[in-house]
Amino acid sequence: MESLKSVTDLESLRESILSQRDPNRTWVTVCSGTGCHAYACEKVTAAFAAEIEKEDLEEKVGLRRTGCHGFCERGPIVVIFPDEICYLSVKPEDIPEIVSTTIVGKKLVERLLYREEDEGQAITHESEIPFYSFQNRIIFGSNRLIDPKSIEDYIALGGYSALAKVLSKMSPEEVIDTVKRANLRGRGGAGFPAGVKWETARSAPGDVKYVIVNADEGDPGAYMDRSLLEGNPHCVLEGLVISAYAIVILMLLFTVALVLLCPVNPVL
Repeated sequence: MESLKSVTDLESLRESILSQRDPNRTWVTVCSGTGCHAYACEKVTAAFAAEIEKEDLEEKVGLRRTGCHGFCERGPIVVIFPDEICYLSVKPEDIPEIVSTTIVGKKLVERLLYREEDEGQAITHESEIPFYSFQNRIIFGSNRLIDPKSIEDYIALGGYSALAKVLSKMSPEEVIDTVKRANLRGRGGAGFPAGVKWETARSAPGDVKYVIVNADEGDPGAYMDRSLLEGNPHCVLEGLVISAYAIVILMLLFTVALVLLCPVNPVL
C-alpha cells in the first residue's frame, strides 16, 4: 500500500478497494469472537475452507472470520452475504449441507435458522432476529462485515474518514466542542462526558500528554471491550488518534496518523 498524503488519496484508495469488490459475491462470515471460540468456531471455519475448496468454489465464494456479533449463547454464528442468511449453533458437520444447499442450491437449511419459541416461526435474516432487531448496533455494528486484520475492509466501510476530516478541517477546540455537543459518554458506570475529559486533559499543564485506551473488564464473564478490540481494532485506533490530536498538537500525531493509514503489513 502506497503512502497517503491527502484526504483525496484516502478517498481514491477507498474507491479503488470498492471497485475491486463485487457486491453480489457470496461471502461466508464466521463469528470468531470470544463466545464463539468456546463453541469451536475455528473448526467451523476450517470446515468451510475445506468444503469450498473441495467444491472448487474459491473464485465465487469468500470466507471471512469476523469479530463478535453478539448473541453468544447461540454461537457459532454464520452469516452468508449478500442475502444475510443467518445460521446459529453451527457445527463442523453442518458445513457440507450449508455449502450444497444454501451456497450452491440457493435454499435454506431450516433446522439452523432462528425460531421463536412461542410460534416456532423461522427467521432467515440476522437483523430480523429479536435479539438484534431491537438494537441499534453502533459500536459492534461493523464487526460482522470486516476481517479485523484487514485495513482494506475498514477503509472500504468509510474507515479513517473521520480522522482525515479532523486533521484537514478541524482545530482541536472544534473537535472537543463537537464531542461535547454530541454528548458522547464513557460506557462504564459513571457515564462521564468524553468531551469534558478531553477538554480537561488539553487544559492541564505539561508538554507531554498521553492517551490511554482503558480496556479493563473487571466484571466476571464480561468481554465487551475485548469484543471491540478484537472485532474492529482500526475503529479504536482511529478514535485514539483523534483524541490525541484534540488534547495536544504534536507533529508526532501526524506521523502516527500516516502510519495508521498506510502500514506495509497491517496485522493486529
